[in-house]
Amino acid sequence: MTPPATTTAAAALALGDDALVLAQRLGEWAGNAPVLEEDVALTNIALDLLGQARTLLSLVGDEDELAFRREAHQFRNVQLVERANGDFADTIARQLYFSVYQELLYGALAGGGSELAPLAAKAVKEVAYHRDHAEQWTLRLGDGTEESHRRMQRALDEQWSCTGELFDPLDGLAVELPALRGAWLERIGAVLDRATLTLPQGSNRTAWSAGGGRQGVHTEAFGRLLAEMQYLHRAHPGAAW
Repeated sequence: MTPPATTTAAAALALGDDALVLAQRLGEWAGNAPVLEEDVALTNIALDLLGQARTLLSLVGDEDELAFRREAHQFRNVQLVERANGDFADTIARQLYFSVYQELLYGALAGGGSELAPLAAKAVKEVAYHRDHAEQWTLRLGDGTEESHRRMQRALDEQWSCTGELFDPLDGLAVELPALRGAWLERIGAVLDRATLTLPQGSNRTAWSAGGGRQGVHTEAFGRLLAEMQYLHRAHPGAAW
């Protein structure tokens, strides 16, 4: 299955893949979260993201075919969302980085007249909750015990290199993604200050950045995620439930 040629569809595919893959990652916490309440919270966030993915992918083609029949190199999600969950601090760091980005992106899209504006107007309300959830946990872990602080800072540092790709220009998107980086840095920095944490080294200057997800270059962890996500559909093609 070849990614769409039209620019609007290409943007919808990339954003849809972001939401789909992160939904799969967060769903892995079901039954494994540190407290029962987080089983519910992370599952609800995953379902919100899955709803976004379905809407976006339906603008491109058949959502099931796009989710379950493509090979890894045909997905256009950023590498940040495919990173393994790690411990709870890793998941929260990834969620903080991504949800602040999504809130800025959908806020900008909702105010425009593009095909993605209706989705963005609905999704920005959901993403505000996702961001608040990640923010509250960042504060609890960062300003908690010595161990929770250490783990949260490590998670922020280790995932930082994957954030640059969020702001690479995306064809067909009615928002200039590089222009969002300043506001994103300001918001992330404000949260980390309150949490007694620090922005990772290299945050205020040009630094090495992981990337390639938008071009179909993915990590080893993505292959395992995709195999689990697609197994049932591929094992029983055409099945009805």
